[in-house]
Amino acid sequence: MSKPHLIFICTENSARSLMAEAIAKHNFGDRFEVASAGTDPQHPDIRAMEAIKRHGLSVEGLRSKSLDEFAGLTMDYAIILCSKAKQECSEGLPAKHIMAWDFPDPKLGASDKAYDTTMHELSERIKMFVLLYDKQRSDKP
Repeated sequence: MSKPHLIFICTENSARSLMAEAIAKHNFGDRFEVASAGTDPQHPDIRAMEAIKRHGLSVEGLRSKSLDEFAGLTMDYAIILCSKAKQECSEGLPAKHIMAWDFPDPKLGASDKAYDTTMHELSERIKMFVLLYDKQRSDKP
């Protein structure tokens, strides 16, 4: 049986969604096909990449991608991480389940602490998502 596809979406795919991708791949990559994308992708934010490394996660293979790279692929779960991306892409997004988690942009913070806070909050929310995912699956006959 193939693993369900999980994608994290943000506008630039430069910080929040890359952080979420790294967290989910590290913790749940054996259970989900994990990706991230942006509606207007930019270069990865160096401070986001450093925060990922500080938390002991790999940045290997992380890069900003356009949603267009996933055209034709239906995702099982799409998690939108900012209100702008929600406005831009929630209609017609090829996903069976769409969730919106509006996380503040750590790039607006004055220090690296904003990135560490985002890493922690994303990690906790992703763990909760997987816990609920597991519960839903175990409740099915």
